[in-house]
Amino acid sequence: MSAHKREQAGLGRSDIDDLVNARHGDPFAVLGPHSDGAGGQWIRAYLPDALSARAVARDSGETLLQLQQGSVPGLFSGQLQQPQAYRLHINWAGGEQITEDPYSFGDLLLGEMDLYLFAEGNHRELAKVFGAQPVQVDGIDGVRFAVWAPNARRVSVVGHFNNWDGRRHPMRKRVPSGVWELFIPRLQAGETYKYEVLGQDGILPLKADPLALATELPPSTASKVAAPLGHVWQDQGWMRVRAAHQASNAPLSIYELHAGSWQCELDETGEVARYFNWRELAERLVPYIQSLGFTHIELMPIMEHPFGGSWGYQPLSMFAPTARYGSAEDFAAFIDACHQAHIGVILDWVPAHFPTDEHGLAQFDGTALYEYANPLEGFHQDWDTLIYNLGRNEVHGFMLASALHWLKHFHIDGLRVDAVASMLYRDYSRKAGEWVPNRHGGRENLEAIDFLRHLNDVVAVEAPGALVIAEESTAWPGVSQPTQQGGLGFNYKWNMGWMHDTLHYIQNDPIHRTHHHNEMSFGLIYAYSEHFILPISHDEVVHGKHSLIDKMPGDRWQKFANLRAYLAFMWSHPGKKLLFMGCEFGQWREWNHDSELDWYLLKYKEHLGVQRLVSDLNRLYRDEKALHEQDCVPQGFQWLIGDDARNSVYAWLRWSAEGEPLLVVANFTPVPREGYRIGVPFGERWEEVLNSDAQVYAGSNYGNLGGVASEALPSHGQALSLAVNLPPLAVLILRPA
Repeated sequence: MSAHKREQAGLGRSDIDDLVNARHGDPFAVLGPHSDGAGGQWIRAYLPDALSARAVARDSGETLLQLQQGSVPGLFSGQLQQPQAYRLHINWAGGEQITEDPYSFGDLLLGEMDLYLFAEGNHRELAKVFGAQPVQVDGIDGVRFAVWAPNARRVSVVGHFNNWDGRRHPMRKRVPSGVWELFIPRLQAGETYKYEVLGQDGILPLKADPLALATELPPSTASKVAAPLGHVWQDQGWMRVRAAHQASNAPLSIYELHAGSWQCELDETGEVARYFNWRELAERLVPYIQSLGFTHIELMPIMEHPFGGSWGYQPLSMFAPTARYGSAEDFAAFIDACHQAHIGVILDWVPAHFPTDEHGLAQFDGTALYEYANPLEGFHQDWDTLIYNLGRNEVHGFMLASALHWLKHFHIDGLRVDAVASMLYRDYSRKAGEWVPNRHGGRENLEAIDFLRHLNDVVAVEAPGALVIAEESTAWPGVSQPTQQGGLGFNYKWNMGWMHDTLHYIQNDPIHRTHHHNEMSFGLIYAYSEHFILPISHDEVVHGKHSLIDKMPGDRWQKFANLRAYLAFMWSHPGKKLLFMGCEFGQWREWNHDSELDWYLLKYKEHLGVQRLVSDLNRLYRDEKALHEQDCVPQGFQWLIGDDARNSVYAWLRWSAEGEPLLVVANFTPVPREGYRIGVPFGERWEEVLNSDAQVYAGSNYGNLGGVASEALPSHGQALSLAVNLPPLAVLILRPA
């Protein structure tokens, strides 16, 4: 039989043309071993640019058959008299290769249950099934690839291992799921790869793997095969008590940071030479967080993102930690180190939108797959990004699996969900006529609401004790109410209203604060409508908004006094706490992601004073049940003085569940007030447990010599009262001795 006839045996001209032109949608139908109908088998391999190829016995390596190349360069075929396990021995211009034939593994790779759960949008272990998985098939080590591209005509795995040639490793499509799969033998962890997708209108730019567990270092964009996480966790002690430490009656004090710009290795000119990797960061950060007394850190998004200037808020690899700071093993070691120091770790997580980079999710198979097709639904005008179509089961499940991946695989203690408001409203930041109503004609994004509720319900079951926190900037009702009661089911919501009101107040010159008195007290009207976190985040110290201390009015002394008073007010106000890095020592300049914090400022006593105050506030907040135990219920707060606008003075009691009070008095003018009378319920003497004007904080040290005796003079509805000396621009905290 001629070579031409051999290659044509069982193979039509259209099949050959489709192979050569990389548009064959069913490569297993034509490549690999096939019965010849007479007890033997044909072997076909398409190996563009190969010089020669032969089949050798898989066990002994003995030559079974010299494969012949017919009229089509690279298309090799041959006939065995009887079926036998074989390998391909290929001669390339650059050397020899011996490998199993990917198309000799004919059995389906993904189980029907995996595909069913994926199509249903409820596969909770997607990261262990899709993407690039090092596995053994028929005793052979290699990598199983699986990717969803239902509208593609052909999908191939490409990488250095096949010279980025989409003709070499086309995948098999599983119908009706639209998932493409292929096992490539002998590939190992560390290999870079992408997918070459032939859409209905032609070949697309090479696509990174949506389920990649590792990536190249940006600006390179390829995915990498990741070995199974080998970290041996030592955080069992933390995980056992985590639920109690993260309950609503426990202290929650969060230090928000950007991993790359907290501290860096600098060159001789003081410029950033390189980022620390996760292990180096842990050595420096963990002792610092312990010294300041924060209970948790919150990392700005560390999922791989192409543009560093997005700070991670435009991620493309929702399952891969960025390569900027090391490997997944390094990241796991960082989390473990935090947990062993009893520091919880919260990740920013972005299910609201994704960037339009051509190697990413946009038009992944030539159609709007992950995004809405209509730009009135699928395009974020504010951020030039695309919006996930969470009404599509597969996209819903993809995002659900991403959340669980971080919580379960990396022992993450909570997710802060970014831009929730933009998910809830179809008309978010859009004018009339620029948005598409829901099926009821309303503005609510019903599919996003369903997703958020499902997410919170699933996390409660799959990662008990973990937190899910909403950054939601509107008055959407029930954000932190259980889904069974009609809420969204988050554990906490960022209190953006409190942040805006109080920052607006504190930026006013004290002489004008009398006209803005309600801005500091208004938050108490709705303080218990949700479980709130009080956030002073990165968003408040960038883009011309000034750093926290630089927002403060007055001269240098007054700026520091205002800052200390504001922080003490925040820590004694109902609600959990979040403070962005640099604010804890009064950094003057706005945060810049391209340089480290201005640590040199800690040479100066005023900056050290702020840092010490934050440490003492955290210690007091953790030690005094009155400051955290009833954060989320009205019984934990009692106004004493809320209406003294003329003097810009506020006073209130915080109560523990056992009835132990703390008295908080704030004076937001630079005027010391001697003998200011405040009612108290009981106690012969109240001791001063914190004074933000103390000398140790670089204050003027005006106060009450450690305490105040009560008098039998009723005031503010209380049987007793104190005559308290109020320091200027300061907050006092007292308790019954």
